[in-house]
Amino acid sequence: MGRALVACAGACDIEVVGVIASAHSPAVGQDAGEMAGVHRLGVAVTTDLGAALRAAQVVIDFSLPHFARDHVDQCALARAPLVLGTTGLPEDIEADLARAAVRIPLLVAPNTSLGVALLQDLVQRAAKALPADFDVSIAEAHHRAKKDAPSGTALALGRAVSAGREGRVEFAVVRGGDVVGEHSVRFLGTGEEVSLGHRATDRAIFARGALQAATWLAGQKPGRYSMRDVLGINSIT
Repeated sequence: MGRALVACAGACDIEVVGVIASAHSPAVGQDAGEMAGVHRLGVAVTTDLGAALRAAQVVIDFSLPHFARDHVDQCALARAPLVLGTTGLPEDIEADLARAAVRIPLLVAPNTSLGVALLQDLVQRAAKALPADFDVSIAEAHHRAKKDAPSGTALALGRAVSAGREGRVEFAVVRGGDVVGEHSVRFLGTGEEVSLGHRATDRAIFARGALQAATWLAGQKPGRYSMRDVLGINSIT
């Protein structure tokens, strides 16, 4: 995702001032622009998050779950707004996120697609509007290398259902090939069905969504946000 973020940043009128990678990454020391297949940026890929934070107005994190807590803490200490797109976060990180959101604008998004943000809103509305005897099933499919299952997006869709109604939600998972990401939510009634879904065909949508989120987040007050806030559709009554 780092390459896609750097490649898309210019088109979004965003200046890249730092790119962080793990110590064992072959990208460390390379020019970030050349790594991403665009023009030279004069910004070297480094392992030093602290140095990058001193120059950054907002941080986007697509790393690994075991790095998330440290990244959140460092951003909070530096008062740097953070878009956290890492999936598979440990359950006990919620306390860290709550503490950070007191100090910084924090947007947590297991999926930074604008379309998925809209899907979450539609799912919550459908869950609230439909009778309780409609069963709910969520299916997701991703490439064979994706580790977490169900995906963070599927779990977020499950939370959207639970925000609209009580009841059990069934999950189905497929891992195979090079599927970018597919999610569907089925409300199954007697004699009828309502289906809502999203299909990603290009991983660049996640980079573009994260960059749009970062631009929006930089102007917000400390607090916890989601991609639905970026679209202005965070809740229903």
